[in-house]
Amino acid sequence: MLDILKDTAIDGIKLLPFLFITYLIMEYIEHKTSNKSKEIIKKSGKFGPIIGSVLGIFPQCGFSVSATNLYAARVITLGTLIAVYLSTSDEMLPIFISEAVPTTTIVKILAVKLLIGIIAGITIDFIIRKKNKQEDEKIVDLCEKEHCHCNHGISKSALTHTVHIFLFIIVITLIINIAIYFIGEEQIAQFIQYNPILGPIIAGIIGLIPNCASSVILTQLYIEKVITASTMISGLLVSSGVGLAVLFKMNKGIKNNLKIVALLYAIGVSSGVIIQLVGLNF
Repeated sequence: MLDILKDTAIDGIKLLPFLFITYLIMEYIEHKTSNKSKEIIKKSGKFGPIIGSVLGIFPQCGFSVSATNLYAARVITLGTLIAVYLSTSDEMLPIFISEAVPTTTIVKILAVKLLIGIIAGITIDFIIRKKNKQEDEKIVDLCEKEHCHCNHGISKSALTHTVHIFLFIIVITLIINIAIYFIGEEQIAQFIQYNPILGPIIAGIIGLIPNCASSVILTQLYIEKVITASTMISGLLVSSGVGLAVLFKMNKGIKNNLKIVALLYAIGVSSGVIIQLVGLNF
């Protein structure tokens, strides 16, 4: 239990800088820019999926939290959010490096995740623009969303929001870490190993766990040759750290959030299946 509490605290503390910086940016946008400037920021999202995918491949799960908050405030598009989720690798890269995985293998896997994120994000935004579903959307004021008083300066307001969401993340992470401890990573590995046809589907379910631990589990299973690269990629595409937990906390409309999760899962699993059928080697 002490190890669980320690891991939970470490995971949460690593997110603090990302949370605070994100809320500082959002507070600045809300308080210091005109409505015209906000619209320019929103419309510049045509390149969002590309930028989001590139930033997402860096080894940290904090960016998915930042992207989720920005999407909840409608600063970035849905396509950009999905692109970030798909490309985020969390702990995969540090584990690969520590295990001396060949550089070519690492580059290929990151490139595949990056490409899938860009294609999916651009496609999603294109479809939404075609249906004109974003014409009436406005950037949401964070203070109105959180129902709090934000007349104490940008820094204090950002700190208030950071503490609020940080405590929420700590609670969720603690519950998940306890569940993983009692279920056991070995049991999860055996379940996947004895269900090879359902590999990508099961890996995708593991990826839905709103915790950086899911990327650790999937990466370790791949290194130990329990699962194939395509199965691992399925799970890692779906995995977005605690981003999904924050999505349900910050974004309005549970049905809309469930659709986002379903979309992310479908893209991740189908991509893994296609990679497996094509026979790409890593």
